[in-house]
Amino acid sequence: MTTPSPPRVGGRRSVARRRVAAASAALTCLALLVACAGPPRNAGSRTWVVSAGTPRAAHAIDSFSWALYAEPPTLDYTVAFDYPQNTILSNVCESLMRWTPGLTTEPGLARKASNPDPRTWVYDLRKGVRFHDGRTMTADDVVFSLQRQRDPDNAAAWAQVFENVTGITKTGPLQVTVRLKRPDSQFPQYMATAAGVVASKAGIEEAGRDYGTSGGLACTGPFELGAWHKGQSIELDRFDRYWGAEAKSARVVFRFLTDPSVRTNALLSGEIDGGYLIPTESYARLRQSGKGTLYFGEGLSTVNVDITNMNGPLGDIRVRRALSLALDRSGFVKAGLGGAGSTTTSLTTRAAWAGASAGTRNAAFAGLPPSKRDIDQAKALIKEADAEGKTLTMATSSIGQDVSLLATAVQAAGTQIGLNIRLRSIAPNAFTALFTDPGAREGIDMFPLTYYDSITDPLDLLTNFKTGAYLNFAGYSDPQYDRLVDRATSVYAPEQRMKIETELQQRAARDLLWIPVAEWPTAMYLNKRITGAPTTIAYMYYPWAADVGAAQ
Repeated sequence: MTTPSPPRVGGRRSVARRRVAAASAALTCLALLVACAGPPRNAGSRTWVVSAGTPRAAHAIDSFSWALYAEPPTLDYTVAFDYPQNTILSNVCESLMRWTPGLTTEPGLARKASNPDPRTWVYDLRKGVRFHDGRTMTADDVVFSLQRQRDPDNAAAWAQVFENVTGITKTGPLQVTVRLKRPDSQFPQYMATAAGVVASKAGIEEAGRDYGTSGGLACTGPFELGAWHKGQSIELDRFDRYWGAEAKSARVVFRFLTDPSVRTNALLSGEIDGGYLIPTESYARLRQSGKGTLYFGEGLSTVNVDITNMNGPLGDIRVRRALSLALDRSGFVKAGLGGAGSTTTSLTTRAAWAGASAGTRNAAFAGLPPSKRDIDQAKALIKEADAEGKTLTMATSSIGQDVSLLATAVQAAGTQIGLNIRLRSIAPNAFTALFTDPGAREGIDMFPLTYYDSITDPLDLLTNFKTGAYLNFAGYSDPQYDRLVDRATSVYAPEQRMKIETELQQRAARDLLWIPVAEWPTAMYLNKRITGAPTTIAYMYYPWAADVGAAQ
């Protein structure tokens, strides 16, 4: 989560899941939450320059255009787990809490969040917040919106966030109380993601089955949904009755450009003003063009090989280890990520461990398998597993080189160690189905997965391997792992929790539930006309477009 690779989904949500600095208003940083700390500023050595942000806009503009690699199938917030949906929705629909460009958490539609006891969260709402349908936000709207995430009929991508919730009730005209089965350190963090979105109850009910695919979204953000030209573009219009600071642009036009070269040419020609998830093969052209700036920011993202089928050869840990040992990670980072990345055998990024002490952070990464190739050892493991000549299928896509070249690298690694790895090409617009439709994964053993954290907590990713988790496509099940996830989830104190997460990290690495390949920053391009967009992965849930204005 370029041309992006598949992202995470959320459970956390994906997506995952999900930061601090209470904004001027009233939320005091809850010291027991990792949300109170952004990522370490010097998390490992890098060969690319990470920018904290972009210059502030000089003044307002009439409109700007933005590139997306695919058209969202829906804009219903309950299934907003992928890059295209969230890049748009973060500007239209707001959550109880807000993720900031610095990857910290501050008040959103809730002016205050309190935790009177370990199993209760109370959200006091802002007064006078208007929905795009003209109605005023009440506690009833919040209860309804959160309950939609829990409704099995909605198949919400964020349902896992609510698995510990026993009740969501209105406890005042502008107050909602959430009660939990057990303490849940992740729940309050996810209220800054699409899991915590609030929309108008009446507006959603009026839209019925069409909600998210036609008409308005009845949310509260600085922009409201405008024209949706199917197959071409989505427009957002500035919402003049917004409760916060007015958006600097009167309109945003999102263009769907699935071909990486077409997307790049549109950026270079000025047809498109900017975009996230820049095709890695275009980094050099954009840098050297002199027509804009290519930025990199903290992405909380790892590129992995997602193991989707453990009923065949990949069910043998020796085969998974052999593939990991044979992968040319350095070659992939250079060719597939345009040199902007670092090899890793860790499923989690170092920045995700912001809430941990240096000792705990170091322990989480100590003893992980080396990223250096060892073909001889890999061949020996394949022979020992009696897997020579076995056939595996790897999904690939023209969505970008980060996907296609990783698939090619896996195929090459398999060939070198005696496996027969076939590639199955999937259209960019169909790639999302790998996360939502078991039928789309039928006959596929692996696919490239770029996973971005939605909260600054390693558990966002590590919980994906709990029995029955949304992204646990291979059906991995280990009662001890499940117990560790439950223990970590129940602990609010970051240091204590992350010591437990260290055990999870080591166990997941031992079992190679996914094959980690690289850490990857967020890439964004802005031409010389605009500025103000954040560089970090926060754009998935922060109303970034409201900050974009004229560069001069």
